[in-house]
Amino acid sequence: MRAQVLENGMLPIGTSARDVRAQRPPALSFLLRWSTARRAMRVVGLLAMDLVALQAAIFTALMLKALYYNDFVASESWAQARHFVPLAFLVTSLQFAREGLYAQRSARPGLPRMVGALFGTALVLVLYAIASGGDDFTTYYIFYGTLFFAIVYIAGYRMLFDRVSGSVLRSAGYARRTVLVGRGEHIEAVAHKLDKGHAELTVVGFIALTPRPDNGIRSLGQLEDLEQILLEQNVDEVVIADPDFPQQQAVELIDVCHRRGVVVRIAPSTMEILVHRAEFVPGQSVPLFELRPPAFDGIDFVIKRTFDLVVSTLVLLILSPLLVLSAIAVKLTSRGPLLYRSYRPGIGGAPFACLKFRTMYADAEERQPELECENEADGALFKMRNDPRVTPAGRLLRRFSIDELPQLLNVLRGEMSLVGPRPLPQRDFDRLEDWHKKRYLVLPGVTGLWQVSGRADLDFDDLVRLDFLYLERWSVFLDLSILVKTVPAVLTRRGAF
Repeated sequence: MRAQVLENGMLPIGTSARDVRAQRPPALSFLLRWSTARRAMRVVGLLAMDLVALQAAIFTALMLKALYYNDFVASESWAQARHFVPLAFLVTSLQFAREGLYAQRSARPGLPRMVGALFGTALVLVLYAIASGGDDFTTYYIFYGTLFFAIVYIAGYRMLFDRVSGSVLRSAGYARRTVLVGRGEHIEAVAHKLDKGHAELTVVGFIALTPRPDNGIRSLGQLEDLEQILLEQNVDEVVIADPDFPQQQAVELIDVCHRRGVVVRIAPSTMEILVHRAEFVPGQSVPLFELRPPAFDGIDFVIKRTFDLVVSTLVLLILSPLLVLSAIAVKLTSRGPLLYRSYRPGIGGAPFACLKFRTMYADAEERQPELECENEADGALFKMRNDPRVTPAGRLLRRFSIDELPQLLNVLRGEMSLVGPRPLPQRDFDRLEDWHKKRYLVLPGVTGLWQVSGRADLDFDDLVRLDFLYLERWSVFLDLSILVKTVPAVLTRRGAF
């Protein structure tokens, strides 16, 4: 926090002065504006250090073994180390990436996760050596010897990296603008710790739930004004600094922050730290737990998008005869276009043309208002079991969800995903409550938990909760299981009309 100037124009005793003419290095300032470049430099730097440390660890283990047997030749040990490094580094980097050890410094886990990842690497390499016959190994000392030195070297290099990068960030004037939310002494305690331990973090103020005496931290207003405060103060993250923060208000706060792309973290109480064994992040004085928005980014997005492209292409090829027969049935049984373009809100509420085989007569939308009184669904949805606007061929296509298959083209175009929250028509979207719209933080899906959990037989709020459950627990295996379960759900016609 900025130092306060006394009435006589002097700084308080113990406060370090800084010449206003001492500007930050221009090259660093320019570089730090490029977030993608910073991320790339961070990952490349950490990978390079891990490679050097791992090779040094293998060389050290081999050298000590050779010295023990009075057979040490530096060039031979170095050649052996270079032989083992490629596979060891590949497995190590994958394990580290899985554990988040290449994440940004504020979210990067500490020593326990690193040790666990290295143990996993050692186990994989031992199994590989056993499976391949182990001709290169007279003993398995190389594995546990390298493991010990890898822990020492990688931990040491990473600690040095954190200190050097922290110094560079401070020199460049980089800081994340943070707002604390809570009440009373919790805000004061967390602000004090963050001020001491987070060189790259600036506490711009607080939002208190209860009145309290002023202690030098700037009050930004009430919780009801959060969205405006985030905009006006250009906030990067919000820290909930209160273990007793009301649950309902916390949910609302998180949704508001995530809609504006602001990170939310929790400063745990002492009891929570003891119970959950929270990890201490090197260089941080208070462990902060990030509440990530339910969105797929980074490697998760790459995996999900690749999965979507491969599977949707295969399904289109396999089902092409069925698609041709369906198209013929639509054209022969009623007048109108083959495909119906239903413009629906997609990710972030942006509209897109959701493709379907046309299953209704051409005047279906004009007849919608007169049928509202016969709606059989609750909440925002509109459903009728015997909708008079549906054509005979359309009724068959709907019964087995064949009319949805053209949405595979939406998947290839990047407008939808194979699995995700179903996109709702604009009429239904306009009737959603604010908390329902969290489902629009990700790409809509051709199928989802709705389709395998009762479909139209469920209440609308239950359907939305299924979307939330999917967002929080997503994995490729979950997507695959939903796709597999969709087939019997469609064939048994459970809840479809």
